[in-house]
Amino acid sequence: MREILLLSGPNLDLLGTRSPEIYGSATLEEHVNAARARAELAGYRLRHVQSNFEGELIETVHAARDSSAAIIINAGALTHSSWALSDALAIFSGPKIEVHLSNPAAREPFRHRTTLAAVVDGSLAGLGALGYLLAVDAVVALLAPR
Repeated sequence: MREILLLSGPNLDLLGTRSPEIYGSATLEEHVNAARARAELAGYRLRHVQSNFEGELIETVHAARDSSAAIIINAGALTHSSWALSDALAIFSGPKIEVHLSNPAAREPFRHRTTLAAVVDGSLAGLGALGYLLAVDAVVALLAPR
């Protein structure tokens, strides 16, 4: 399997217009295209799924067990509330990297908690668009010895 799955959670389809002072002015499509180009340089295909629905993201993670070598996820606000998404990710055996454009630890107290950190291999936060590129590099490196 030479596929990396990039998952984008609720409201990320509004990147570029939603709170640009926090999330930047780049659109989700721009982030995905940059990550896709980086993955292709490493010999991987990047598949992207964005959903505003928790159940759709969970179903996508379940299906990825048969099709994807790794998962990169920006779960948006579900990061702080979705134990079900955490459980789904725990079942996926490949590398998993959590990405956040902003730094949740430097924001409102409810954003300080993540339900995903315990089931992912690593988290990148507060690095803006660079986080997506570093996440691709990380999963490629984690896949190398496998």
